[in-house]
Amino acid sequence: MFKYLYPYEYVESVFSINYEKLYQMGYRGIIFDIDNTLVPHGKDSTKEVDNLFQVIHRIGFKTLLLSNNNENRVKSFLKNIDSEYICDAEKPNIEGYVKAIEILNLKKAEIVYIGDQVFTDILGANKVGIDNILVKYIGFYDDGKKGIKRNLEKLILKLYSKSKKYQNRIGDIQKEEEI
Repeated sequence: MFKYLYPYEYVESVFSINYEKLYQMGYRGIIFDIDNTLVPHGKDSTKEVDNLFQVIHRIGFKTLLLSNNNENRVKSFLKNIDSEYICDAEKPNIEGYVKAIEILNLKKAEIVYIGDQVFTDILGANKVGIDNILVKYIGFYDDGKKGIKRNLEKLILKLYSKSKKYQNRIGDIQKEEEI
């Protein structure tokens, strides 16, 4: 019942992922969410994120940003990053994911999606059949301001933590040290 809400992997941050290992496993494309995945909501890219994309591209990955944000927001974020993008994606609808696969010109099995939200990022990736990694959201919410979705996500992740069948479906992809 919850399988479409369960990520393949759940890690601390985009910086804790071993991208070289992902590449060795046969992945060739990475689709990223932006807000609360790469940077806090509405913020510009940082030097660390810019460097991360340089490392990822040097390894050989194609990248694409799939965002529900408008084009101005996405272009502003990308000012120091060379990546394809799709804005106004209406995640979790699968159309944006399908378009991303076409733009990357890769097989689904060669793509991994990285995002911070169960009900948009992970649900959409699972519906279209793309392996995915959930990262802890970057945000500073107190318990009273998290919102209904984040509280429901907490419950889903509690169930996920008890369901070993759905955990670590990609494998050991965490770095020992962050980039």
